[in-house]
Parts: sequence; C-alpha cells; structure tokens
Amino acid sequence: MSRDWDGFTIREATESDIPAIHQKIVELAIYEREPDAVEANENQLRDALFGENHVAYCHVAEVDGQIAGIALWFLNYSTWKGSAGLYLEDLYVAPEFRGKGIGLALMKTLARLCVERGYPRFQWWVLNWNEPSINFYKALGAVPMDEWTVFRLSDAALKDFATK
Repeated sequence: MSRDWDGFTIREATESDIPAIHQKIVELAIYEREPDAVEANENQLRDALFGENHVAYCHVAEVDGQIAGIALWFLNYSTWKGSAGLYLEDLYVAPEFRGKGIGLALMKTLARLCVERGYPRFQWWVLNWNEPSINFYKALGAVPMDEWTVFRLSDAALKDFATK
C-alpha cells in the first residue's frame, strides 16, 4: 500500500529500507536523550520486520527517494475489547523534513489501517518532557492515559526475577 501526499509518499517498508530505518531509530534515540540505548542491529530489525515469524511492521515516508520518516508498529491485544489494536513503537521524522505534514500523514495512514482492519485502538507512549509531540498528538484528538503507570522488568532485574 502506497499513497502520494503533497511532496512525499507514504508506503510500507521493504527490506531494502532496513539501513535507513535503523538510522532513523538511532536518530530517534538521540532526540530522546538516549544516544547509546539502541542495541538492535540491522539484521535483528530485518528479522523483526521481514523474518519468517516477523513481529513488527513499518511504514516509511519517502521524499525524492530518501527516507524522511518512519512509523514502526506492532499489534497488541485488548481483552476488554476482544480485538487486536495497533501499538506505535516509533514515530520519527528527520528534522529537515518536519513541518511538511509527514508525521500527520504517517499517523493518518496507521489510523486508516486500524479502521480498515477493525482495530478499535491505536496507542503509543510519549515522554513527559516531549511537549512538541504531546501537542501534536493532542491536536490529532488523542488523549493521554494519565491514570496508567508503565512498569518494566528488564536486563538484570528481569534475569534476577526469573531465576529466583
């Protein structure tokens, strides 16, 4: 599925996009003040997006043959709704392409996908300090889920818990 917008195209990612997608993930980590946090390599990303048992999907925004932005997502499941939903893991538009409607087009593409497939929820996390993104999401009509707190077990804490 591909759609032309004003000056750019939104399309499903292909395997040849892996280096650019990985680069955008690294750029997002830098933007989110975690420059050393990306451990995933291109092969892991390729496997996650295109492997036999792939677990994620990605749409890209392309301007003149260059990947300008990404929306990397996966399915989750709501026991209350009894249906899958779409969880947006990463939305990123390179600084030089911001303000051109690319982020909006990526979000609309995923929202339309939800409607077409009958997914009742489209959700994501945003860092509390990221006011530009918070304002952008609120302008879309999204509402913060302030009554929920995210918990995570990872790394040593996860291994410690699992082995005790």
